[in-house]
Amino acid sequence: MNLSIGELSRRVAVKVPTIRYYEQIGLLPSPPRTEGRQRRYGAEEVSRLRFIRHARDLGFEVEAIRELLGLTAQPDRSCEPADQIVLRHLEAVERRIAQLTLLRSELRHMLEDCRHGQVRECRIIQVLADHDQCRHEHGKAP
Repeated sequence: MNLSIGELSRRVAVKVPTIRYYEQIGLLPSPPRTEGRQRRYGAEEVSRLRFIRHARDLGFEVEAIRELLGLTAQPDRSCEPADQIVLRHLEAVERRIAQLTLLRSELRHMLEDCRHGQVRECRIIQVLADHDQCRHEHGKAP
């Protein structure tokens, strides 16, 4: 396999600037170049870039991906470090879900309180202007 950056981009569904960025930050090693200075990628780079793309699709931060990729260089090592990375990410996702649940509730309350009158009486505008008031009304600490 001897892919150009454009071919790699199409094959793995990652934009060319993103591939260059991953090379720049060291997630993807700089590939060999032709005499004309064109990058050339092989099966190993395709596999690594797919790994990175899938991890990003799952919301992993760059540093977590770097740690996970580092673990792949030690195939006989315990996978406990990988478990810990995923656990940290899961905890962050669960915190975000809790935040989004509260946000959804607040937005629903805003809509429920709306009387479809004029802007000067609009409950949505009032709540946005005084966020602390809304949080108190719905039993949330400021």
